[in-house]
Amino acid sequence: MKKLLSTNGTIAISVIRVMLGIVLFAHGAQKLLGWFGGYGYTGTMGFLTGAVHLPYIIGLLVIVIEFFGALFLIAGFATRFAAAAIIILFTGIVYTSHWQNGFFMNWGGDQKGEGFEYHLLVMAIAIALLINGGGRFSVDKAIAG
Repeated sequence: MKKLLSTNGTIAISVIRVMLGIVLFAHGAQKLLGWFGGYGYTGTMGFLTGAVHLPYIIGLLVIVIEFFGALFLIAGFATRFAAAAIIILFTGIVYTSHWQNGFFMNWGGDQKGEGFEYHLLVMAIAIALLINGGGRFSVDKAIAG
């Protein structure tokens, strides 16, 4: 367990962990709580199970990972676990919703939907956290000593 919580202890890893957590928290809060213009739990589950055709448990995991995984990242608690869950989640998001739209985001509004460039950045950051742990300022570091 101590090895799972160990970290290389850098400040840079702490910075990218917290920033990824903040970005994902906003999306998770939209899905779970309806904050920031989101649809809340009921609306999000309706979309994920209805329009996207995900099983209920997968829709629930999407919401839980984006909201609670983000909180874990912000605190630096169970960083590697949260990062692994985010990598799996965003791989699924790309596969189910964005791959067919190509690489680029839809800045000009001329594509059918959004591309997957943002998702690749999230996965790259999560991979760095999976490898390095939570960084110098994390609960993981405090627990591991």
